[in-house]
Order: sequence, then structure tokens, then C-alpha cells
Amino acid sequence: MTEDDRTLIQTPCILKEEKSWRSSVADNKRMPTGITSFDPVMEGGVPPGSVILLLGDIGAGSTEFVYSSVINLSVMKKSPSNQRQMLPEEIRYITFTKMEEDIRRDINLSFDPEITAGLGDGVHFDDLSEQYFDASTVPGDWYTERDLMTRLKRRSEHKSTLVQLATVLSTVAENSLVILDSLTDIATSYSDTENWKELTAYLRGLQRVSKRWNTTIYMLLTEGILNRSQIQEIADITDAVILFRWEESVAARRQRVMYFQKFRGVMPHLEENDLVKFSVRISPKIGFEVSNIRVII
Repeated sequence: MTEDDRTLIQTPCILKEEKSWRSSVADNKRMPTGITSFDPVMEGGVPPGSVILLLGDIGAGSTEFVYSSVINLSVMKKSPSNQRQMLPEEIRYITFTKMEEDIRRDINLSFDPEITAGLGDGVHFDDLSEQYFDASTVPGDWYTERDLMTRLKRRSEHKSTLVQLATVLSTVAENSLVILDSLTDIATSYSDTENWKELTAYLRGLQRVSKRWNTTIYMLLTEGILNRSQIQEIADITDAVILFRWEESVAARRQRVMYFQKFRGVMPHLEENDLVKFSVRISPKIGFEVSNIRVII
């Protein structure tokens, strides 16, 4: 990694330094998640500019939360109605190991056609898998259709995935929603001591500049892969941590639950109303939904 790369990773905000900070917090607007059973609990949605870590057990619902969110927001953007909500200017779905076709196929397999039809072209996908795999031993013809000479030329000009991510983020409109799918892919590549410092510096810069951009960022992270101290450091950096868990219950062998570990500026409201922990259902006809929303822990 070059010195220029290191500088860019540590200060991704320089790419948008010229952009002004036009926050909607002053008039109490929220950016909806698109989850109709959840947004009313959150007084319309989440504070714009929040970096939100979606930390989940495998299969516990974090991915379906994101899928349902982007589908429903795509529909809402076509016919906005609530003036107190700040719909995202753009919905950008950034992947590191998956192709757009893979994501759309997964969505189509997960939900009924009447739901998935709402996605349409309302989401812009950015595929960074070539940058990710270029630094690995994975054969080029597994992840790209480019010829060998083109791949070799690209590798000679290679920039790290985080640098390329900063370049992509610089093209996102202000007041938008960004999904990073997934932070697990990146974090495992930066888990050694020296590179871990690079990653956490980058995330701190991203958390800071998201306020200037007034852009909400979802970061998906799978539980149980990084060590506990690394997960806690990432959680400390972000504005919010939403946990997705499997729990044993009397009525059912396993129950999905969602709850907040933290949410800056929002937790006092949630705790005052005992709205910290939620039962979760996922269905083909509705997608992700919360129920039994007043579960006290």
C-alpha cells in the first residue's frame, strides 16, 4: 500500500470536502427504514447521517432487514407522502464479493413477486469484487470476464478496496442511504494488527463525514467471525448498533429477535417507552417485520 493510499484511507472525507453540510436534524426529519412495522416506533425512522452497524447471527434477519428496507424505500420514493420523512436521495448498495445479479436473485428467491417488483431500478449497485479479489489468489475467470492482459494491467494499477470504496462514496448524492454488504468481507482482510488500525481509522473518518453528507450508512457484520474486542471497537465507532439474534423461547424452538445495543440520540426515547427489544418475523408476503414490540429486557 502506498503512502497516498494510506492518507486516502485515513481521511475519506477529503473526497467531498467541497460539499456543504445541509442537515435535516434541525427540523426533526427522520430517514425511514421502509419497515412499516418499525418506523412508527422510531418516530418515522432514523436520524439522517447515522452510521448503523447491523450485527447479526447467521440467518437471524439482518440481511432481510436490508432487503426489505431497500425494496420498500424504492416504492416510497416513487410516491412520497409524509413530509416529515426524509426519503433518501439515492439508495446505493455496495458489495465487495457479490454481483448485482446475485443480490437481485437472492431477493427474488426470498420474497413474493408482488414485493420484489417494487425494487425495480430504485437501487444503484456498486460492485467492488474485482478490487477485492484482485488482491487474492482467486483465479481471475472466477470473478470477471476480462481477459488476462486487462486483468494484469488492472493489478499493476491496483488500489486497495478501501481506497476504491472512498472513490465510490464520493459519487453518492447527499441525503442518501448506503448499504455496505458486507463489512465482514473487509474486516477479515484487515484483521491483523497493522491493517486493523487502517480499517478503524477509515471507519472513524466515515462516521464523521456521514454527518457532513447527511447520509445514512448500514454496515452488515456477521457475529462470531471477528474476535470480541474487534467487534466492540467497531461498535464503539458507529452511531448505532442493532443486534439480530436467535433466542430460545417456550412457544417455539427458536425465535428471531432484534434489539439495540446503542443508538446515539435515540436510546433515551426507546428506553423510556420500553422499546429496546423486538420479536422479528420474516415472511415472503411482507418481508421483515417486527411484532410484540414492547418486550422489556
